[in-house]
Amino acid sequence: MKKIVIDCHVPFLDGVFSGFADTVVLPPAGITRDVVRDADALIVRTRTRCDASLLEGSKVTFVGTATIGMDHFDAPWLAANGIEAVNAPGCNAPAVAQYVLASIFKVCPDPEGLTVGIVGVGHVGRIVDAWCRGLGMNTLLCDPPRALAEGPEGFCGLDEVCRRADIITFHTPHTRAPQPFPSHHLADEAFFNALCRRPVIINAARGPVVDNLALLAAMDAGKVGDCVIDCWEGEPSINPVLLERATIATPHIAGYSLQGKQRATQGVVNALFRHFGSDRRIDLGVSDALSAIPAKEAITASYDPTLDMAVMRREMASASMSPRMFEHLRDAYPLRQEVNID
Repeated sequence: MKKIVIDCHVPFLDGVFSGFADTVVLPPAGITRDVVRDADALIVRTRTRCDASLLEGSKVTFVGTATIGMDHFDAPWLAANGIEAVNAPGCNAPAVAQYVLASIFKVCPDPEGLTVGIVGVGHVGRIVDAWCRGLGMNTLLCDPPRALAEGPEGFCGLDEVCRRADIITFHTPHTRAPQPFPSHHLADEAFFNALCRRPVIINAARGPVVDNLALLAAMDAGKVGDCVIDCWEGEPSINPVLLERATIATPHIAGYSLQGKQRATQGVVNALFRHFGSDRRIDLGVSDALSAIPAKEAITASYDPTLDMAVMRREMASASMSPRMFEHLRDAYPLRQEVNID
């Protein structure tokens, strides 16, 4: 029998590998080099760095992350060592769109006619674009990799977003140079100084995409209106001043819907079965994505981000801003339902 090491926070796995593999279920801190040495596969989340320091000399040939992001994977090393690396692209895109639109309606109760700059137009950005336009907003799409691959029509540069947008929402992965189009500190001091309309800033992408100190300085200078922060630079150690001053602040849970978790687990598990040549599959009965445009009332009824903010501020204060509390708020988050579109 094979051995699979699994992050204990990946849901919907009870009995899935019965008769196929022995499973070792551990918190992220427990997934160590010694534990994985004789494993055949890992199923993890973003807190487990999959690279040579963890996997060199092990039997592992498959690593799957039940998340959209792969920032925690050393992809070149994994590929060079014959280890298949799988993520769950788009699994939580409707949930993040739900978070973004619910936040927009909180800070701008009547956003019809406003211009939303969407930086990163992948799985999430496409849904945010469709929903914003369907609900009467204008959109600017900034995605240099897509513009290069598909042609510039329909896309704009970050400078135009800075000039024209009333709301700017980030949906990029976190990358650094020398990779093309690095997103580390994409919103930096120069970005904030170029803003023309005191926009709302939303980060539901990756924490380091927005320079948090530069954001605070821009707020002091009146360059930014409201800000919505779900992803934090340095998390789980986060800036207490930004936690207090953000209009909406949440503990990296924008994508934490029941359906998003189901999509992620289903996709990664089925990829694992395929990797090992098994005909097994699981079906958790969840659709791939939402194509229709929800009504404003459906979005606001489905989720209120200020409730999560109240819990976060209270619990982080009571725990003296402990990184462990930030992790607990994520791990213990009660998965919400996505927007119901009839």
